[in-house]
Amino acid sequence: MTTPDAPGVPTKRPRSARVPADQRRAEILVAALDVFGARGYHKAALSEIAERVGITHQGILHHFGSKDQLLVEVLEYRDALDVQDFENHEPPHGPELMRHLVHTARANTQRAGLVQSYAVLSAESVTEGHPAQDSFRDRFTHLRGLITQALSDACPDEPPSDAELDAAASSIIAVMDGLQIQWLLDPEHVDMPYAVALVVDALLARLGSPSRTDNTL
Repeated sequence: MTTPDAPGVPTKRPRSARVPADQRRAEILVAALDVFGARGYHKAALSEIAERVGITHQGILHHFGSKDQLLVEVLEYRDALDVQDFENHEPPHGPELMRHLVHTARANTQRAGLVQSYAVLSAESVTEGHPAQDSFRDRFTHLRGLITQALSDACPDEPPSDAELDAAASSIIAVMDGLQIQWLLDPEHVDMPYAVALVVDALLARLGSPSRTDNTL
């Protein structure tokens, strides 16, 4: 698979030989994730993505149909990266999901380009008519549901109310997303995994759960 250059640095490459369609699509997704993250959706040009892969603008459309569809599949590809090492490519459940969130924060410190892409596109998605709006809305709904259930499972004796669990799940997501922006701007002074573990453990304690993230701080 082609490894993209640093975000925001266009790279001219020779036209590549014919490759299998699945491999070409994967190369396009990697390049598009980088370019969308560096430029945002509206300023990103399909021609730049095509140049990085070594194909034409029409080649991108041949594989994805439109820029909007490419963005949707880029977001699906990004989410798949987070669970690629799990059985059936599904996130863990219960207290193990809480530990996975801290692991994700730690892993994100080694993939700034991916974090930047997510931060840029999620912020852009709130604008009217943005093609990724439904994808991000569905993503947050799904993630809140997973975390809410995990928090409930972590409180087996007397689970809190649904409203409190849902608010706690929203708070965890907000902390993780907000920390990513702070870390991108000042990585030397923002410790994402420490902060995520701190907040998750504090919420577990407030909800009366004996579970903790077991993060090595």
